[in-house]
Amino acid sequence: MGKYDNKTVKFKSFVKEWLPYIAVIVLVILIKLFVVTPIRVNGSSMDDTLKDGDIMILNIIGYRFNDIKRFDIVVIKEEHELLIKRVIGLPGEAIEYKDNQLYVNGKKVKDTYGTYETNDFNYTVPEGEYFVLGDNRTNSMDSRVFGSFKKELIKGKTSLTIFPFNRFGTKE
Repeated sequence: MGKYDNKTVKFKSFVKEWLPYIAVIVLVILIKLFVVTPIRVNGSSMDDTLKDGDIMILNIIGYRFNDIKRFDIVVIKEEHELLIKRVIGLPGEAIEYKDNQLYVNGKKVKDTYGTYETNDFNYTVPEGEYFVLGDNRTNSMDSRVFGSFKKELIKGKTSLTIFPFNRFGTKE
């Protein structure tokens, strides 16, 4: 009986010592899976707003409580990769670029994000989907190539760059 008591005491001591560490690890994993997680910008499709290699914070939970808005920077799951793009068209809207000018449902909308020239096109966004473009319009694989994206494929919103430190801050 003495051995049993000694093992019990050791186990309780172990649990007491390690439980806070285990709880922190579980909490960090849950936050990373369901709330926020880091994401890296790959490529130049969002120049000049975002740069290749920027590390940002992806807000995963935000769109469960807020709607996706025009000009939000979002992360989209496309096959086996994540794309970082800007929302241009909302569900049901007619999107047109003509002479480098954005029109939504026939009305001119100021788009200060697109760099370089945006070739003319028009597109009607299906209900429940979003039309996205990279800010570097001449060098971006976006909805002009892939078509619009269902809301379920949008993993979240990002605007906070955390690395490199000289680019720390929000990017809109």
